[in-house]
Amino acid sequence: MSITVTVLDDYQGCCAFLDAAHELDGSDVRLDIEHRHLDAEALPARLAASDAIILIRERTSLTRELLEQLPNLKLVVQTGRLSSAIDVAACEALGIAVRDGGGSPVAPAELTWLLIMAGCRRLGGYLARQAEGDWQRTNERLEAESLGHAVHGRTLGIWGLGKIGSRVAGYAQAFGMNVVGHGRESSAGRAFELGVEFEPDRHAFLARCDVITLHLKLNDDTRGMITPADLAAMRADALLVNTSRAELIRPGALLDALDAGRPGAAALDVCENEPDGATAYQAHPRVLATPHIGFVEKDTYELYFSTAFRQVREFFSP
Repeated sequence: MSITVTVLDDYQGCCAFLDAAHELDGSDVRLDIEHRHLDAEALPARLAASDAIILIRERTSLTRELLEQLPNLKLVVQTGRLSSAIDVAACEALGIAVRDGGGSPVAPAELTWLLIMAGCRRLGGYLARQAEGDWQRTNERLEAESLGHAVHGRTLGIWGLGKIGSRVAGYAQAFGMNVVGHGRESSAGRAFELGVEFEPDRHAFLARCDVITLHLKLNDDTRGMITPADLAAMRADALLVNTSRAELIRPGALLDALDAGRPGAAALDVCENEPDGATAYQAHPRVLATPHIGFVEKDTYELYFSTAFRQVREFFSP
């Protein structure tokens, strides 16, 4: 009898065709791939026959209410590090094993740099207007036009100098930017190691930078830590980049701040309540939005799924 392993939210339909899928060769595993993002009401019926579930990061949450409706479920695998998307306590109480893996800072750091460059040069606006037949325009209204700018000689503020933030600092230095770090003591120590300045005062940090990029882990201490007052401390010509977690910013605060003119623009890979919650950001004229693709590339997927499929095989091995 085969083992049903359901992969949720495989938007590109790619996981069964990765080289990593060979980890399942010779096993009794039947891969069950769901390409759509399902709401909470649809999940119990969809997962009723699943012996194991593989989550692609935090796209779907496994709550106690849902887990209690899945009597066949024996294993949950989180690609990347364990996150709040899984009610671990409920899994333990229900006898469901939980496994997680690791990740790489390379792809999200590269996307961060792409968004910094694209945001500074107004690339989103130029491409959108070009698609409408306008040449060298970023806005339908001439009075709303503004020129982008180069990054060389400008100041990049990195809030959180962990693995990703540290790589971004190296990219910025290579492009001739001044780099200023901010965050906890660990970031201060890392700034010293990288040879970049560290600004401990939050509002002074926000006020002096042309670009601010966020690289913080989401937890109880950081959830909603960036307030309307913080955003108002940024310059009117500043760019805020977030490839980390949308929930670092108070709900609704960024859209209000953009409407108020500080910061001047945002480049975002993350939004609240994805994917539906992204609509307001994608429609905002001062936002360049990508659909949470910081980790969505082949090398990262191979890393994620080679670990996940191996964990499935080992768990169900006789």
